[in-house]
Amino acid sequence: MGGFGWIFMVVFWGLVIWAIVALIRGDFRKGYGCGHDHGDGAHGKDKSPLDILKERYAKGEIDKKEFEERKRDLS
Repeated sequence: MGGFGWIFMVVFWGLVIWAIVALIRGDFRKGYGCGHDHGDGAHGKDKSPLDILKERYAKGEIDKKEFEERKRDLS
């Protein structure tokens, strides 16, 4: 391989280590590598504004009056 064989060896072992870590974390199974579950729309792309408003009300971030006002604004 000449003088650059050690570069390929480092790349190879880096990929092997990455694969082992990914298997342990479960990233291969999910198909994602960012570290959290995507099934519930974790990035917020799947939620409507009304869904977000309902979640904020359920969490107690806003009161009933504010919820109703914002719900009217969205309609």
